[in-house]
Amino acid sequence: MQYLRMLTNSLVGGALIGGYVTLLVLQLNPGLRLDAATVAPVVLTWWLFYGLHATVFFYALIVFGQLLAVEVRSPGWISLRLLAAFGTLAISLATIVTWLNLSGFRSVLGPDAAARMTSGATVLSVCAASCLAVALLQLILEHGRRLAAAVFGALVLASLVVPLVLRGVGTPRLAAAVMQPVTNIAAEPSAARVMMILLDGASMDFIAPAAASGRVPNFGRLLESGAVMHLATLRPTQPAPVWTAVATGKLPYKTSVYSAARYGVPRSTARVDLLPDFCFAQALVRFGLLAVEATTAADIKARSMWQLLDSFGITTGVIDWPVTYPANTVNGYLVSDEFLRRNNPSVFASVPDEPPLASPAGVLDLARAARVRAAPGTAPVALAASRTFGAQSAEGLPAPINPVAADAAAEQIAHDLELSYPAQFTAVRYPGIDAVGHYYLRYAMPRAFGDVSDLERDRFGRVLEQYYSHVDGIVGKAMAALGPDDLLLVVSGFGMEPLGLGKRLLERAAGDPELSGTHEGAPDGFLMAFGRGIAKGRFPRASVVDVAPTVLYFLGLPVARDMDGYARTDIFSPAFTEQRPITFIPYYDR
Repeated sequence: MQYLRMLTNSLVGGALIGGYVTLLVLQLNPGLRLDAATVAPVVLTWWLFYGLHATVFFYALIVFGQLLAVEVRSPGWISLRLLAAFGTLAISLATIVTWLNLSGFRSVLGPDAAARMTSGATVLSVCAASCLAVALLQLILEHGRRLAAAVFGALVLASLVVPLVLRGVGTPRLAAAVMQPVTNIAAEPSAARVMMILLDGASMDFIAPAAASGRVPNFGRLLESGAVMHLATLRPTQPAPVWTAVATGKLPYKTSVYSAARYGVPRSTARVDLLPDFCFAQALVRFGLLAVEATTAADIKARSMWQLLDSFGITTGVIDWPVTYPANTVNGYLVSDEFLRRNNPSVFASVPDEPPLASPAGVLDLARAARVRAAPGTAPVALAASRTFGAQSAEGLPAPINPVAADAAAEQIAHDLELSYPAQFTAVRYPGIDAVGHYYLRYAMPRAFGDVSDLERDRFGRVLEQYYSHVDGIVGKAMAALGPDDLLLVVSGFGMEPLGLGKRLLERAAGDPELSGTHEGAPDGFLMAFGRGIAKGRFPRASVVDVAPTVLYFLGLPVARDMDGYARTDIFSPAFTEQRPITFIPYYDR
């Protein structure tokens, strides 16, 4: 009987933990409407997963306390002493985690949802402080325990119900964007070219010392003769939401792309966009408790910069930009990220009625032929490509094809398409640095880990640097191809940093012990601009949403005021800005 009473108290504590995590999920996903029929499976999955694990934790805690106790006392079926301890712990942890998630996701959520979540977090904080006071009072009071239990129960109930009421029943999802006719916009586009090189996981902290020693000379030229600034990225730090923000100049609450995928319970229509941080939410994905539905181009509720440029008659060429599948019709060419994500057999297989992997139709054949010819051409690329890169939990989706091989294919495709489809604006993404950094950062920064042997350092210590050198060669080719009035932008959407000890232990337990680099902490990316109209030097930190407005400004097009980013005119020389005043319109899409 004693053990059953211990179990009932543990179940109450577990139910509270499950309830608070579920509340956090609902607050982070304001678009999830509280329709009992559709949302119930999602709520139950979160509640049960965390509730059961917390129940085991609390039961073990009671057993441990019994072993240490001088006088063993059997708890009541619902013990005020245990309820006060477990409830205070649960609500305190919920308060801390809620504020941490609010801090990380505030800009992603948007002002309205963030304000609602802030009010809910404030209520949680007040309830947590009050619960702590009641828990302390019940330890010293000999009478009034029933009143203390009632007050404590009311506080716990309020901490769950009031934030949910403040959150509301849910906001409807954004409608698809409708393009404003460009005939209503007075603009004379520039004839200058813009070349963008997109890098995943590249860090200024790694490039700067390598450039200073001459190991990446082209990056060194950019640092010496170009405009350089750090770029604040987004959370979750995944390619899909980050690069969509770069493409549109808008934050996720305006684009509707919050993460690499949407998550829901199998056989349920309800989907969540954001998984909470600091509570191991990716475990539900790894264990198959959440269904993963890839984000597609149809989910984006804002126009990308190449779509805007298309409407002004500017030819564009885009390769491997995230969330570009299915490939939309463009004035130029577009090779979607799905084309380079696939293994070779499925790329060449004929799938009836499949959405387009590239646009226009003739581009797909050229891209296929280029991919066949593409192969890693240097020893460091071959070395990096020789390992099997697993999918990172933070990425949201697996990557069937080796990203290093995708880099080689993207470079070859860009070369071949430039001959057949010359474009004024081109953008090519290279995810290889991110893939190599995830596994070789520990050898490049052995002091940050402390467990790298001399043999490992000698064998793998320069792999990441050598891959940076490989990308440095791509940058050099782009610089050589620039015309007198052209602009080169090298953009890293997010950086890379060492994985913490706790996460390394979890990865070891999950079967990926070699993972050492991460970008879950949203380390800065960077923007490097190079061209005749560029001012030299280091500039104040920008944001990933500043890239699209800056491109529009350079090409002589107005910037929409509903964009969240700003045109960074400070990176251009005074002679350039004097001849090109910045212009605005209210919006491009609505």
